Amino acid sequence: MSESPHRESTKLRSRVVDSLSKRAENAIMEDYDKARVMASDAVQSKAYLYPIKGIFYFVAHRSLWQPLLDRVVPYGTLTVSVIAAMFAIAYLPQLAVLVLFNGPLAVFSTVLLILNESSIIIHMISRTWLLQEALMDTFDGTLVARNATAVVQQGREVRPGNDPMKKLGKVFKKRFEKMSLTSMVRYVMYLPLNFIPVVGTLTFIFLHGKHRGKVVHSRYFQLKNWSESQRTQWINTHSGAYASFGVVATLLEMIPIVSVFFSYTNTVGAALWAADIESQNNAMVKETAPNLRQFAESVE
Repeated sequence: MSESPHRESTKLRSRVVDSLSKRAENAIMEDYDKARVMASDAVQSKAYLYPIKGIFYFVAHRSLWQPLLDRVVPYGTLTVSVIAAMFAIAYLPQLAVLVLFNGPLAVFSTVLLILNESSIIIHMISRTWLLQEALMDTFDGTLVARNATAVVQQGREVRPGNDPMKKLGKVFKKRFEKMSLTSMVRYVMYLPLNFIPVVGTLTFIFLHGKHRGKVVHSRYFQLKNWSESQRTQWINTHSGAYASFGVVATLLEMIPIVSVFFSYTNTVGAALWAADIESQNNAMVKETAPNLRQFAESVE
């Protein structure tokens, strides 16, 4: 005798629930494994230390200061203007929305949100018009100071001399990449995360920093003449390292007023990292040392 329709329907729902549960469990385990691999990569590479190394190296090498000094006033004016305008226009409306989700923490969340929004506006404007060539010169000058002159010569003239910045000559390979429309759209998509108290804001910073990490070596890849697929392969292989660098760099550049200073020191840190990769004096390179030469030959 056949089972009743009700019993068959119950069994079907049970199978569907079991199937969805298994898929969810597999997805969670897969994401956990990816996160664990990324965290392990970040720790082993020690890439998160390079933004800090960049601060000390920049402070200790006066020759790298000139590009920053030339742009302190216009960048400072831009920063103060954007932050003041954002707090005057956007603070209260966003606070009114966030207080519904975050309660007493809304003040903290709104300040971070405003700083994030201001940071991306300042970053977009300054990278496009104010700082693009200055940061490129700082990156190239740091490579020259670290005896990675051969790499820099692939993209510009390097003259004789002792001062690494004065040795930089005519550029014949394209500049730093400008902020893309995709990056801006992605940033806007991440903004609603700030409605989630504390965790949402931290997640927002992580996701923004993760993307930030993917572009810190854009100039290095240009100098190496790597194709888009080669860049993607390298970054995906070391995703944890680049994400950790990006998160630390993002946190530093979120600090009002002095964010321009950290824009330069982060550039110096990225160049120090690139120089270590070139000299194979980097943890993420050492762990794959037997295959490094083969990889370098395949991408050059």
